[in-house]
Amino acid sequence: MLRNLEKKVAWITGAGTGIGEAGAIALAQAGMHVVLSGRRLQKLEEVAALCGGSTSIEMLDVSDQDAVAEVAQRIIQTHGRIDVLVASAGINVKQRNWHNVSIEDWDSVIRIDLDGAFYCCKAVLPTMKQQGEGLIINISSWAGKHVSVVTGPAYTAAKHAMNAMNESINMEAGLYGVRACAVCPGEVATPILDNRPVPVSAQDRAQMVQPEDCGELIKFLAQMPNHVCINDLTISPTYNRGYVAQAKGLEAL
Repeated sequence: MLRNLEKKVAWITGAGTGIGEAGAIALAQAGMHVVLSGRRLQKLEEVAALCGGSTSIEMLDVSDQDAVAEVAQRIIQTHGRIDVLVASAGINVKQRNWHNVSIEDWDSVIRIDLDGAFYCCKAVLPTMKQQGEGLIINISSWAGKHVSVVTGPAYTAAKHAMNAMNESINMEAGLYGVRACAVCPGEVATPILDNRPVPVSAQDRAQMVQPEDCGELIKFLAQMPNHVCINDLTISPTYNRGYVAQAKGLEAL
């Protein structure tokens, strides 16, 4: 039986766009109080208006470990608990491959995509363990399971590490009723595509997984009963461009 999410508390990072935005809207519509975190206030205010439920905003750069801890404590002090963390803050850079990625860009991707998720998980785990329940949803990537030149070494390394980090939470905190799921989307039509070295056409974007699909998935994970842990979950487009390219190559043989 799916659990009732009304009046429970969710904290979403990267909530201003893409998967974070869609997850926030879906969880708010399910009755949760949603705390929106991100770096752009205007975007967060726009998402809050779309949520149509109980929301609050906590501005945050997840690469700032002290700021992450402070925001988590404010949420706990205000609401008394955190039931769901959706760690969705993530970036990639346009010049992302070995021949052109800069050390500064490498550091930026790792600081936000990996370290930022770690800081958030670290900040909520003590409270979740004390509650005897809690769900962490780490928004990883297809690149966390499959190495590809498309995503570049920094993003690929960060997401592979996120998947390993995610499972270590289940190994150590499952005893206390805390569970973690690494959601690994293939191509999703979000603003992160704007940083692709090769532009993505509107037609291709239309065939990708949409942010709303991921939002519904996040809600489903949150509705799973506490005794169920979905350790990782891959979601990809039916028209998977990587598979399509391989299939066309086989047809040409």
